[in-house]
Amino acid sequence: MQNLLLCVSICLIAGLLMSRLAKRVGLPAVTAYLVTGLLLGPYCIGRLGLPGVGFHSMEDVNYLGLISEMALGFIAFTIGNEFRLEQLRHMGRQAITVGILQAVVTTIVVDLGLITFHLAFPETLSLASAITLGAIAAATAPAATLMVVRQYQADGPLTRLLLMVVAIDDAVGLMLFSGSFGVASALEQGGISLITVVVEPVLEIVFSLALGAVAGYILDWSERYFHSRGNRISMTVAFVLLTVGLSMVEFQLGPVRCGFSLLLVCMMTGTIFCNICETSEVLMERLDRWTTPLSILFFVLSGAELDLRILRNPMVLLIGVIYIAARSAGKILGSYSSCALTGCEKNIQKYLGITLLPQAGVALGMAITAASLSDGAMVRNVVLFSVLVYELVAPTLTKNALFAAGELHSEELLSQKHHGN
Repeated sequence: MQNLLLCVSICLIAGLLMSRLAKRVGLPAVTAYLVTGLLLGPYCIGRLGLPGVGFHSMEDVNYLGLISEMALGFIAFTIGNEFRLEQLRHMGRQAITVGILQAVVTTIVVDLGLITFHLAFPETLSLASAITLGAIAAATAPAATLMVVRQYQADGPLTRLLLMVVAIDDAVGLMLFSGSFGVASALEQGGISLITVVVEPVLEIVFSLALGAVAGYILDWSERYFHSRGNRISMTVAFVLLTVGLSMVEFQLGPVRCGFSLLLVCMMTGTIFCNICETSEVLMERLDRWTTPLSILFFVLSGAELDLRILRNPMVLLIGVIYIAARSAGKILGSYSSCALTGCEKNIQKYLGITLLPQAGVALGMAITAASLSDGAMVRNVVLFSVLVYELVAPTLTKNALFAAGELHSEELLSQKHHGN
C-alpha cells in the first residue's frame, strides 16, 4: 500500500513539474503528462525496480486501472455539460448536421485506409482493430480546443460553431464506437450475427442513455436537499462514481448480452443534470478543479501503458502514420462538405476541419475499451502515438486557423498573451 501511495504521488508531482517544462516550449500539458507516464513506465525508470518509483511492470499499471475508469466518467460527465438546450436551439441544424457528418466521414476514410492495410498485411493489423480505429478517429479532444479558444479569447461564427461541433462530435463518436466495437467483437468470435452486430450495440446505446437520463434526474432531485456548494459537489462526485460503477454491470436477456457504455452513461447524466439544475454551471466549474488531479493521473497512466516493445516494429509506426493521415483528411473533408451542405460561411468551410484535429482523453478511453481485442495492444499504442503527435501540433494549427478566419487578435498581441501566461 505504501508503494502504491508513493507511486501515485510521484505520478502527480512529476506530471505537474513536466507540465511546467512543456509550457516553456509551448507544448500542452496533456503531452507532458503522457511523456511523464512514458518515462515512469516499465520500459524506462520503472526498469530500475526502485520501490514506489515508477511502474515496474504492466501489471502495476493495470492495478491502477480503476483510476482511469473514474477519470473517464468525469470526462464524459463534463462533455454532457456542452449539450445545453439554449445552445442547441441557437446553433440549430448547422451544428447537428456538421457534427454528425464530419464524424461519419472521418470514420469511413480511416476505415478505408486501415482495411486496405489489413488486406495487405493481415497478420499485422486485424480487421476488427481496423474497424475499431476508424470509430476512435471520429473523437475530438474538447479540452485542447477549449484551451486555445480561451487562451486567445477567440470569438466569431467559426468559434461558436466549433464549440458546439466538438460536443456533438464526441457524442456521435461514442455511438459510432459502440456500433463498430460490436462488429469488431463479433468478427473475433468467428461469425457475424444480427444479435451481436445490431441488437447488442443498439441496446447498449439505448440502455446507456436511459440509465444516464435517470441518474441525471435523480442527481438534480437529490441536490435540492443540500444548500452548500460543498455538499452539492460531494453529491455530484458520488453520482458520477455511482454511474461509473453501474455502467460496469452486464446481464443477459435471453440470447442477448446487455451492458452499458461508461462514456455514454456519464455523458447523458451530465446532459440531463446541466439542463435542469439551475446551479449546474457553478458546480461544473468547481467540479473541474476538484477532478484535476484525477485527470493528470489518467493521462500519466495512459502514457505508462505505451508498450515500447511494439514500437520496435516499424509496422506499428506505419499504421500510426496511416491513421493520422486518414483521420486528418477525413476531418477536413467531412467538415468542408458538411459546412457547404448547410450553407456555412466560406471561412467556416475552410478552417473548421483543422480546428477539429486535437485528440486525447475520449480516444484514449475508447482505446482502453478496445484492449479486449486480440491485438488490442496495437490499437492502444496507435492511439497513444497519434495523441502524442496531435497534441504536439494540433493546438498550434487550431490557433492559426482561428487567426486566419479573423477571430483572434493580432499575432503580436497573441505573442504577448502567450508569454504573459
